[in-house]
Amino acid sequence: MSRQRAARLFGAPDRHRFFFRRGMVSDDTEQSCMVAQALIASAGDLKRFKRSLAWRFRFWLLGLPAGVGLATARSIIRLWLGFGAERSGVYSAGNGPAMRAALFGAAIDDLTTLRSLVRASTRLTHTDPKAEYGAYAVTLAAGMARHDSAVSGAAYLEALRTALGSDGAELITLVSRAVNSAASGHSTEAFAESLGLKKGVSGYVYHTVPVALHAWLANPRDYRAAVSAVVRCGGDTDTTAAIVGGILGSALGKEGIPADWLAGLMEWPRLLLDGAPGHPT
Repeated sequence: MSRQRAARLFGAPDRHRFFFRRGMVSDDTEQSCMVAQALIASAGDLKRFKRSLAWRFRFWLLGLPAGVGLATARSIIRLWLGFGAERSGVYSAGNGPAMRAALFGAAIDDLTTLRSLVRASTRLTHTDPKAEYGAYAVTLAAGMARHDSAVSGAAYLEALRTALGSDGAELITLVSRAVNSAASGHSTEAFAESLGLKKGVSGYVYHTVPVALHAWLANPRDYRAAVSAVVRCGGDTDTTAAIVGGILGSALGKEGIPADWLAGLMEWPRLLLDGAPGHPT
């Protein structure tokens, strides 16, 4: 469905519209929740983290989650068939690992630990190195935004280049384009179109991540504007919005998330501490 047709049918992406102006979280947020639970359960131990996340994924699939990606589903089936967390992943450059990566940057400072956790989370489901590079790009953005909500695109790009080196050259080139586009005041929709994504952002990690980063860099202090921008791009909107929301959430905290978006969720048992339905990330 084209962006124009979707806008005519559903209206602007500015509020919940699923059921009487209420909404629910997607598989992206559910995966972020499982990452958070595994981090807490592992108490910093990498092996325990991998084991905990693997079991959470196994039982999550039994609930037949809507929208789960093919690579993620196949890898979880492999977990149930007896493959360990080190061998369960399938060769895919999908955006599954990136969708759950912001939480690492929001919670952890040590770069070595971050890289190990991102690799463990990624390879549980995806073994193409591109999936890991994209996930780390999201983690790094969330971490830098947490420390400085006004971090410059140039500073972020330099940190990413240092972290990935020549192995991540293709992604770094795409992120560089995103940085320059955002600095020039271009809209996220225009940037997506410049990547050939006029019909929507795909689930390929090197499509998803640059567009999500552009929305963050173009709206570093405006959660509503950043998330709405990637939704207007069309395509895999739940994932692009989850990534942008994770980065902006790390920068702005719960107070930066639109109150009407929080109050409009019907997602028991995922609740805010004050008892109102809310977004756990």
